[in-house]
Amino acid sequence: MPIVYNKLIERLDSKGITSYTMRKDNIIGQATYKKIRDGGDIDTRTIAKLCKLLDCQPGDILEYIPD
Repeated sequence: MPIVYNKLIERLDSKGITSYTMRKDNIIGQATYKKIRDGGDIDTRTIAKLCKLLDCQPGDILEYIPD
């Protein structure tokens, strides 16, 4: 997968945001959180929610790495 979420994971960890927090606050579901951790596909609505939560732009949390 050419899109990696390492920056997102680092931001979430540094702010102490866990999968429980996101589920409890209805930000994203557990399955979506697992996709992020495993490097799967997520949709633009999820990216928008995460950008709002972290007050950032998509480029701050996503990185394109060619295969």
